[in-house]
Amino acid sequence: MVKTLVVLATSVLLLGVDPALATTPPRTVPACASLNQLQIPATALSLPTRGGRVTAAAVTSTVVSGQTIEHCQVDADLHPVDRSAPAIKMRIALPHGWNHKAMMFGGGGYNGTIPALTGNVPFAAADALAPLARRYAVFASDSGHQQGPVALPSLDGSFGVNDEAVRNFAAGDALKKTHDASLFLIQRAYGKRPAGTFFAGGSTGGREALIVVQRWPHAFDGVISGYPAWNNLAEVLHLGHLTQVLARPGAFPGPAKQTLVYDSVIAACDGLDGVADRVVSNQRGCHFDPRVLRCPDGADTGPTCLSDAQVGAVTAMSTPFRWPYRVASGETQYPGFPFLSGADMRTPFLGFGTTAPANPMPATSGYGMQYWDQWVKHFLTRDPAFNSLDLDPRRPGRWLDRISQLSTIQDRNNVDLRPFARSGGKLILLHGNADELVSHRSTNDYYERVRDLLGPQATRDFLRYYLVPGANHANFGAPAFAAGWDSLSALERWVSNGPSPVQPVVTDLTHDRTRPLCEYPAWPRYRTGDPDSASSFTCVTA
Repeated sequence: MVKTLVVLATSVLLLGVDPALATTPPRTVPACASLNQLQIPATALSLPTRGGRVTAAAVTSTVVSGQTIEHCQVDADLHPVDRSAPAIKMRIALPHGWNHKAMMFGGGGYNGTIPALTGNVPFAAADALAPLARRYAVFASDSGHQQGPVALPSLDGSFGVNDEAVRNFAAGDALKKTHDASLFLIQRAYGKRPAGTFFAGGSTGGREALIVVQRWPHAFDGVISGYPAWNNLAEVLHLGHLTQVLARPGAFPGPAKQTLVYDSVIAACDGLDGVADRVVSNQRGCHFDPRVLRCPDGADTGPTCLSDAQVGAVTAMSTPFRWPYRVASGETQYPGFPFLSGADMRTPFLGFGTTAPANPMPATSGYGMQYWDQWVKHFLTRDPAFNSLDLDPRRPGRWLDRISQLSTIQDRNNVDLRPFARSGGKLILLHGNADELVSHRSTNDYYERVRDLLGPQATRDFLRYYLVPGANHANFGAPAFAAGWDSLSALERWVSNGPSPVQPVVTDLTHDRTRPLCEYPAWPRYRTGDPDSASSFTCVTA
């Protein structure tokens, strides 16, 4: 009821600034032509802008989830307050046969491009219809800047020199501006606002999902957050530490040695869940010491062992990184990655990479090392010629105040989600326990903070957190377990006062097997029967 009143109040405000909306009859086919070059008034947005304008609107069709979906594609620019800042470029797909719902997608990395509106939610099942195929009105933006000429668009941090662009991206201001503009256009197109509004994203998009829950608890009815980089500044500091460690002479473990580490962890820990399937479900019981791979006398004698420097690098990746100073966000550490993360050569790019960090930073170094390099150059020092290897995150010197300031923007760590819960919102949180780029331990930490503040039952009333054994970051490459679950259908039922998710099953999209999707802190233990069937496992906590 509270959320309904907020929506009605917002609609009244919109009608006050745009009388044409009051006379638009409801329809399920969008009035596409009328949107072209339409001005979006600044008063339609709850955060400061100079308004916006639709730059293109045209009816098109595309195949989504095996269906040909006719829709109106609308592109628009939202103009910044700071005229030197880039615009927010946004896009919305308005389907024929609209289901009266809307879905916003989050981005990835440093963003800079508009996510594909034909895509699906994180860890979607192979047969789960994408939102546009379900006739959602789907929208997204580039978060307020456009990628430059780099090999991977999501690794361009050059926009970090502009304060408004940083807030649009890191604090999430662009999310609410895009949301408000999209709902304005939806009402113009269909004559009514959505009956339900959803958000889904992974990685940076997962952090954005938590941002909208924290900052605008009435804006979305249902949210899916996958592998969220919520404590972005904290992780950046850890990545900076790893960058320095891996850049030391002889410390970088090459591809063969990364495979050695991965295979050794599997050999040590695979059977702890009762079945040998190269998926480590019982990570808390996995106590692997990389020193067992130490070369004689600690010297690098080849691909079958690790030198002392390489043992140190592998250990640093898995060890919590704590900084000996205070930052304004209150974060004190990043929990590190499990040994399975970054050591599997099926996905080397997201972990260690294939070459050591250097200056300039190679494109073949790990994604996280390149992310650190961009952050130092553009967010921190705002000097594109700065050598990121020269900055030690343990002793930042004159950059400490700037780090602390950025922490208030990048660490989105408010765990008081009671306003979202009171509004009737529902949140599904997903992470793979072999993630190479965003540590699942960090998501564990966030969930535990929410549960400690709200209490277990109040948390379960609106939040479910599932940790997927063997799943990596966004099913990138060839993970041990490529997770697939129709979370959107489960969320739709839950939001509409139907049942909460009960004993869900996750499918391995590449190995034709299933597992129970256990609520954290539980994990699937094999009992008896077919090891490829979820029914042969039970969720346990010890």
